[in-house]
Amino acid sequence: MRTRVSSKGQIVLPAEIRRLDGVDAGQEFEITRLDRGDYRLIRRASRPNLGAIDWLLACPEKGFFAPIESESTDSLRSTWSTPTCSASRPGRIPVRKL
Repeated sequence: MRTRVSSKGQIVLPAEIRRLDGVDAGQEFEITRLDRGDYRLIRRASRPNLGAIDWLLACPEKGFFAPIESESTDSLRSTWSTPTCSASRPGRIPVRKL
């Protein structure tokens, strides 16, 4: 496939490539100059939760998501391997005894 550089220095990705790879307007790419006239274009990964807010706002009706019962963190604290919360120290994850 061929494309051209516009007078503004923009390069258009052909529609077929955009469709096949799901490239949307505003998608970010990284370009690297490998050699004279040789370039690499890499699509930057989207944030993992991109679109989550729109998805939640598109909820079919109010009350669609129901609360679920779960253990409170207070009841879990007694099962941690140390008597104090190790999560308060940066880089530490509490380990639960099985």
